[in-house]
Amino acid sequence: MPSSNVEVARRGYKAAVEGDLETLTKFLDPEVQWHGGDPNADGACRNRDQALAVMARAHQQGPIGELVDVIEAGAQVVVVMRPRGAGGALRANLTTFRDGRAVEMVAFDSPEAALAAAHRAPRA
Repeated sequence: MPSSNVEVARRGYKAAVEGDLETLTKFLDPEVQWHGGDPNADGACRNRDQALAVMARAHQQGPIGELVDVIEAGAQVVVVMRPRGAGGALRANLTTFRDGRAVEMVAFDSPEAALAAAHRAPRA
C-alpha cells in the first residue's frame, strides 16, 4: 500500500533534521524546487543536487532544528519546523508531491502563511 504524503513528508523531513542524505536523496525528486516563493530567486534550489548541498552545509554547523508537525493540505502538506537559531519561532514548508517524491518545497515564515497558501493553490 502506498504511503500517504503526510507519512512520506514526515520521513523525509526527519531525514533532513538528522542529516540523513541517503534518505533525502530518495525523498526529493531529481528536479525538486526549493525556494521562498520565487523559484528563480538567488539562493533557490532548482534540483536535488542543489538542495542536498544546502542541507549538507547546514548540518556542518550542527542540528538544523526540530520537526514539529506535518499537516495534510489537500494534495500538499505543510511541514512545521523549529529551525536552529530561530528563537523558538516556527517556520513551515508547503511541500508538493508527485509519485511519492517532493517536487516543490516553498518556505514560509509561519505555519499559518503556508496553510493559507495551500488553500489558495489549485487542486490537482
